[in-house]
Amino acid sequence: MRLILGSGSPRRRELLGQLGLVPDDIRAPDIDETPRAGELPRPYCIRMAAEKAAAVALGEDEILVSADTTVALGRRILGKPADAGQAAEFLHKLSGRRHKVITAVAVRRGARLWQRDVVTDVKMKRLSDVEVNGYLATGDWQGKAGGYAIQGPAGAFIPWIQGSFTGVVGLPVAETATLLAAAGYPVFGR
Repeated sequence: MRLILGSGSPRRRELLGQLGLVPDDIRAPDIDETPRAGELPRPYCIRMAAEKAAAVALGEDEILVSADTTVALGRRILGKPADAGQAAEFLHKLSGRRHKVITAVAVRRGARLWQRDVVTDVKMKRLSDVEVNGYLATGDWQGKAGGYAIQGPAGAFIPWIQGSFTGVVGLPVAETATLLAAAGYPVFGR
């Protein structure tokens, strides 16, 4: 059976590698990721993972892993910032506060879909303008939900999490392994 990663994220590829898995192919879906009016972060994230999984064409001998990560500040979805100004806005909103990082995983084999979502509580320290500007200058915020990546320089801003570190990075490893096994893909003992 061939393993397909439905994401162009190098972080997701690395996290699959922690399980000793190397995708046979990478097929990043091109879908509209605009939240619906009034859509809450968790249902939005679950919907995105399922839509990404549905958007990828699969052969009979292929199994797909797709995911979506969303940063939620209360009921507000902080997606990928459009530019450095929006990234700065997100970081100032998160500064000194707790927020949630939601990652939904979808595994598809044929018409069947297995899904799981993981919610992790994250606390960001109070950030100075120097820290925000210094971080923005690294460019690490680009393409990252909420405008930061815990596994990069912004890890210095996160004194505490409760939940899945790999979920915050973008693919909860334990849950992904469980979903793959449920779909008949032997994660261990291949």
